[in-house]
Amino acid sequence: MRLSNRSKIPKYNFVNTVLFMMLVGGVMGFFLERYKFNILGIESYLLIIIPIIIIAVFFFRGRQVFEYDSDGEALNFKNRNIVPFVDQPLSDEFPKYKLIRYEIVSMFLIKRLYVTISSKNNGSTMLKYEISYLTRMEINDLRLSLNKVVKANSEKKVLSVDDNRRILA
Repeated sequence: MRLSNRSKIPKYNFVNTVLFMMLVGGVMGFFLERYKFNILGIESYLLIIIPIIIIAVFFFRGRQVFEYDSDGEALNFKNRNIVPFVDQPLSDEFPKYKLIRYEIVSMFLIKRLYVTISSKNNGSTMLKYEISYLTRMEINDLRLSLNKVVKANSEKKVLSVDDNRRILA
């Protein structure tokens, strides 16, 4: 199964542009208010503070673009930001049999996917992806797909344990 919200990149770019235009307009309005009109007084700082808070929330929610592919024998996860220099993009690919479990954590505005995979060095490794910008339906599809992989892996593990018991008996 493939899941991607890459088609929403133009919308995110538009929102990003509008937010930065609000910030520039707020800064210009602040300086005009402060040095020319002087009507608002101390409230003129809100012209700068409010756009900064909105921009911070937009970027605090995490990387906007999430791609998932479970076709074939490997799982592919890609997570990146629409502004390339803000964050390093994440890209992980590993065989399906290494997936141990996953967890989707939903806080106030933030949703994260934690994936635990088996590793030769440490025993297990946890990978973290931001999925705040996925719709509820896309998250449900992601859950279904990951549940299938985890269930198949647990059944294979049970079968291999039963086979080892038969060999020892």
